[in-house]
Amino acid sequence: MDKEKVAVAILNYNGKHWLEKFLPNVLAHSCSHAQVYVIDNASTDDSVDLLNRSFPDVRQILNTENEGYTGGYNAGMAQLDEEIVVLLNSDVEVSENWLQPIVDAFEGDEQLAAVQPKILDHKKRERFEYAGGAGGFIDVLGYPFCRGRIFQELEEDHGQYDDTQPIFWASGACLAVRRSFFLAAGQLDPIFFAHFEEIDLCWRFHRMGHRVGYVSSSVVYHVGGGTLSNLDPRKTYLNFRNNLFVLFKNLPGAQLFSVILKRMLLDGAAGVLFLLQGKPRHTWAVVQAHGSFYRRWSALRERRKAMRQLPAEWPLGQVYKGSVSADFFIRGRRRFSDLPATDFHSRP
Repeated sequence: MDKEKVAVAILNYNGKHWLEKFLPNVLAHSCSHAQVYVIDNASTDDSVDLLNRSFPDVRQILNTENEGYTGGYNAGMAQLDEEIVVLLNSDVEVSENWLQPIVDAFEGDEQLAAVQPKILDHKKRERFEYAGGAGGFIDVLGYPFCRGRIFQELEEDHGQYDDTQPIFWASGACLAVRRSFFLAAGQLDPIFFAHFEEIDLCWRFHRMGHRVGYVSSSVVYHVGGGTLSNLDPRKTYLNFRNNLFVLFKNLPGAQLFSVILKRMLLDGAAGVLFLLQGKPRHTWAVVQAHGSFYRRWSALRERRKAMRQLPAEWPLGQVYKGSVSADFFIRGRRRFSDLPATDFHSRP
């Protein structure tokens, strides 16, 4: 694929330190294959001055306000012409041959809508990183998990996921998309702001009959928590709220209310657990998440109605029929390989 058809787009908000640290690496290993962009979400530090001064080969897209991951990338995508666009977090270190396998995957499958690389931890480089591991899945209750990561349990990389496989969702830390499919699917939904927006997008891709994939021959290293730390109650709020959002938007009618009810009960249990752990701010974040879900009910109903235009009700591939929570906390199944293959509709 020609360089003119591939873009690497890095979203930035007051991330000068990440640009200084990782942008030279991205340029060194991407310029021969792609045009590199920085989409700036109205930063108030001197990120733009840094770009002007030190990175003249990087094209800038300057948004007038901070609309989060979703709004920022949607605004930036409207100004791109390239067909393959890699949405890359600013706190990601890429490897020498990271981009070509992604491009090859798109060239080899005309129905491939999104793809992610192997995502390893920047600090513990032999270990998978929380945000995407070796590709994302969901269970019957809508809990997301990855090959290489279930809840907080992270596996070491021993080559066990050195393959090319279909997955349910690709990580927003390094999300390569076919731009025409991205636009046809309605882009990233700004109601999410940040977190779970890539799962929502990939769900729509599946319903449109497209595929989402993982390629292990592309490797990147993610710092994680570069925007929001796992210790930040704001992240707890977004994760709990947005998980309900994505389920309400996408679940088929037969499962909708039973799954939402079960998730609310489990969220309540999680809130109690946070309290017992001495994390009252996280408990309050769960309460606020549910409050926001109720307040956005009308907006979510409109989005759900719009989803009826898509052909498929339930993308069964890569959906785990069991409960990953019960497997993890009760049965002690802490690795992806521990999950019964028979409980997957389609198991890699």
